[in-house]
Amino acid sequence: MAEARLCVVDGTFELFRAFFGAPSRRSAEGKEIGAAISLGRSLAGLAKSGEFSHLAVAFDTVIESFRNDLFDGYKTGEGIEPELHAQFSLAEEITAAFGLTVFSMIEFEADDALASAAAQFSELAELSDVVIASPDKDLMQCVRAGVTTWDRMRKKHYDEPAVIEKMGVEPRLIPDYLALVGDSADGIPGVPRWGARSTAAVLSHYGHLDEIPRDASAWDIKVRGAGSLVQKLSENEEEVLLYRKLATLRVDVELECSLEDLRYRGPDEKALAELGQRLGVALGGR
Repeated sequence: MAEARLCVVDGTFELFRAFFGAPSRRSAEGKEIGAAISLGRSLAGLAKSGEFSHLAVAFDTVIESFRNDLFDGYKTGEGIEPELHAQFSLAEEITAAFGLTVFSMIEFEADDALASAAAQFSELAELSDVVIASPDKDLMQCVRAGVTTWDRMRKKHYDEPAVIEKMGVEPRLIPDYLALVGDSADGIPGVPRWGARSTAAVLSHYGHLDEIPRDASAWDIKVRGAGSLVQKLSENEEEVLLYRKLATLRVDVELECSLEDLRYRGPDEKALAELGQRLGVALGGR
């Protein structure tokens, strides 16, 4: 029997990448559809490669999530190109027509769905491994035995040693790292003075940010500007805990599907034909 492998894809990222990289294309009604078409064909190629027996794609159906209720500065849909935003629902429809399971996120984010899928399915004996197709550093917190991330664009896979090499900390410390350093993509400001190098050194030595001594004289690691780092951390105690909560992906999203539901069985030829006719584009499934 062929090896059973699950790949869960960051559909929102892939759609953004397609929008800024694929040629423009108009539907029969004159609407921009180039990104959605490019995304669908890219995912179809991934499915046809035979590398994975099970596939799912997560989308931010709504950009805002529960995190926006926790922090006003968290990322929103403001500033998204209208012609990109208008393709969100079409991208999900095309993905489903090509035969891939779609996770449509409203309360949670696509990243939460990917993290939940990795957590909920990676322990199953039927699967050899789970691959999260996304370059997002947030998702590196999911990496462990049997779970890796994959930057499709750069053709780079990240297991635990690769995460440590890139980020300077173990996967389990990624939320703490992002809380201190910040993450501009998500609107997390971080703590002043805490740069990537000092943060990685301190967290690698002490572990989670709660375990960092709040007295620089108690540090048994040499880090430049330790006194200033402690001062800023102490001044932002409440904020940094919130930032870590924002950066911590949920693994309890109810995906409402079994592993067998995620098995790739080929495209829905009827749905593809109807979509192609409606859009004025020859999609084709095989």
